[in-house]
Amino acid sequence: MIKRGYYGDFGGAFLPEILVATFDELEGVYNEARHDPSFWREYERLMAAYSCRPTPITDAQNLTDHFGGARIFIKREDLNHTGAHKANNVMGQGLLVKRMGKTRVIAETGAGQHGVATATMAARFGFDCTIYMGEVDVERQRPNVFWMEQLGATVVPVTDGTRILKDAINEAFRDWVSHMDSTHYVLGTACGPHPFPEMVSWFQSIVGKEARGQFLETEGRLPDRVFACVGGGSNAMGIFSGFFDDDVELVGVEAAGRGLDSGEHASRLCSSDASVGVAQGYKTYFLQDDDGQMRETHSIAAGLDYVGVSPILSDLKENGRVRFEGATDKEVIEALSLTMKKEGLIPALESAHAFARAFKEAPQMSTDDIILINQSGRGDKDIFTIADAFNDPKWKQFIIEKAKQYHA
Repeated sequence: MIKRGYYGDFGGAFLPEILVATFDELEGVYNEARHDPSFWREYERLMAAYSCRPTPITDAQNLTDHFGGARIFIKREDLNHTGAHKANNVMGQGLLVKRMGKTRVIAETGAGQHGVATATMAARFGFDCTIYMGEVDVERQRPNVFWMEQLGATVVPVTDGTRILKDAINEAFRDWVSHMDSTHYVLGTACGPHPFPEMVSWFQSIVGKEARGQFLETEGRLPDRVFACVGGGSNAMGIFSGFFDDDVELVGVEAAGRGLDSGEHASRLCSSDASVGVAQGYKTYFLQDDDGQMRETHSIAAGLDYVGVSPILSDLKENGRVRFEGATDKEVIEALSLTMKKEGLIPALESAHAFARAFKEAPQMSTDDIILINQSGRGDKDIFTIADAFNDPKWKQFIIEKAKQYHA
């Protein structure tokens, strides 16, 4: 018997009683939309007119020549409005909010891309908007904080816990409990209680559908291997969904941070530090200790340092459909630098994890093979972190001065 909201042994909806009616309402509206062909047509029209979809696939000929193995292609979600794949999910949820008649949206954000997308959607549809963001992420993602505020959102720095993404999620749930009648929580990734993993993956599936069609049209075939970074899992689920039924290898790349043996990483599915547990309303792999307490995570990419992972991806790991690997901070910076110099593209630090792993594997593959990398976002939001990693003394001084101004 298949349990509602479960993917193998993972998923579910572990909710306080006060939220049950709200989730029932959301699930009902989502299911209604899912089975209404006119809703998906409305969604596609919105994304085409407002968010420049479909995003193209770039033939990275210079990188292919550099590595001398498989041909390298890049799905350009960085060209999506607001600079990342996040708009796909957010605009879809915005249409559901309109159906529910609610007037306010809240969201969590780590790297800030989901926060900017949510603030943009709120401005477009006329919703009030509050964004919760860990204090650590507020400091390292100042450009996105600035844009969220200019778009009309209230950005609330979260000072509890480790002051990163998981703590922002906790605060957003607390807000939702207090304002359920007027407010919808626009969860940003394929995690959380049912129906969020399924719903977010459905909206993000537009990426994989496009990519599959684009390859068949331009190459007359599908790629041999697809790479995507994995934080919560929304961009990976988006690109992978186009190829689940095909003979295409799918590779999810997690944040190995300072190394999988260092204890300073955010790898849930390719390390021995994670175990199955229940937190934040669902069951999946979490980085937790023997007592079930969540471990601290580390990644150079703010959007990948989440302590859990999509229950759908956990099931895909268990059944062997997706292979999971890690990329260290050092490998990510090297891959980012090479991509900029060879192709003139600036991937987000999150996306650069997928590039790093693809660059390891491409030289070992045949020149007849094709790989696809999902560039889930652009890197201008990471300018301070990247400048610091490149050890540029002029930029480091600029960062220090800006930090002093911010704290003042």
